[in-house]
Amino acid sequence: MNDQHDRPAPYKEPLQARSAATLARVLRAAEDIASSDGLEEMTMTGVAERAGVSVGTIYRRFEDKEQLINALTERMLDRREEYVAERLREAEPSLSGVMDAYAHALLRSFADSNNLFPELLRARGAKVTDRGARTITVVHGLLLEAAAPYADQIRRSDPQAALDTAARALLGACFHNSVRPDPATGETAQRRYANELSDMALAYLLTPDRRGTART
Repeated sequence: MNDQHDRPAPYKEPLQARSAATLARVLRAAEDIASSDGLEEMTMTGVAERAGVSVGTIYRRFEDKEQLINALTERMLDRREEYVAERLREAEPSLSGVMDAYAHALLRSFADSNNLFPELLRARGAKVTDRGARTITVVHGLLLEAAAPYADQIRRSDPQAALDTAARALLGACFHNSVRPDPATGETAQRRYANELSDMALAYLLTPDRRGTART
């Protein structure tokens, strides 16, 4: 799923299970602090205290705060790719089932960790932007793959192009929800909004073109 060969290692990978558990605890603490207080307020000392480790333990893994943020970004984006993939694997085997699963997974994924995800993509420079773009490409491809068996249900003249458009629209809507001042929050509101997004995408896919030659 991930482009492991051309992705630079953002930190020293742990070789032992205990080290991996410590790293996971550090990254979880970093995410908690960044989500509640913002990236600018996150410090190596604060992360160490929250994770229950020494500052030296963190500096043995990360050279500086920037490298810690890069690792946090990798963790969050990997988790989003895996989450969307899992939801699509569990989707009802139909075009509507796939679109429902995709809309709900995307909205939940973007809403996770409050505004930290969009903050990471906006504020951390070209490398993080490139990494975020890679995740968007991955989840976009996941939808195209999951919906491919049901392409014959699409009534647009070019089903593949229509799926591409629907995927882009859902991605944009979910990202916009995460950065707007009044996002859909809470399980009920998010479920309702995801249902509306899925209905919108399905209505488009199942409606013949107004221009050009529609499929019969």
